[in-house]
Amino acid sequence: MPIKVLGLLHAGLRIMPGDDDVTRASAFYGDLLGLEIDGERGHIPGIPGFWLNLRPGDRSQQIHIFGSDGRSPRARSEKHDPTRPHIALAVEDIDEARAELTRRGIEYWIYESLVGSESLQVFFEDGFGNMIELQQPPA
Repeated sequence: MPIKVLGLLHAGLRIMPGDDDVTRASAFYGDLLGLEIDGERGHIPGIPGFWLNLRPGDRSQQIHIFGSDGRSPRARSEKHDPTRPHIALAVEDIDEARAELTRRGIEYWIYESLVGSESLQVFFEDGFGNMIELQQPPA
């Protein structure tokens, strides 16, 4: 049975991790595209960056900018790195999604409390090496 996707949460993009790079990226996305920086991004140790709201004041769809030059400090391996470019989807039931991935023999990995004490993120790759993240929105 297909995983019940509710919508797109964010696209994750990488930049170099230096302060100048973060400042340049902030100016690019803010000044050129007019995107609002989300002031509610929690501190992610070792991963500088910022989140952008596609619509002012609306955190439901974002672009996440991660400062990382190769493997990030939060990576478990080259593949299991939450800063790799990816898309994140909201799903109706994260446990059902995990069960479906298991049923189909798709390897996945989990990060808990990465972006907040209650966060649970399930990552996997499509058959082409693209990373996908799943999250269940809070009730």
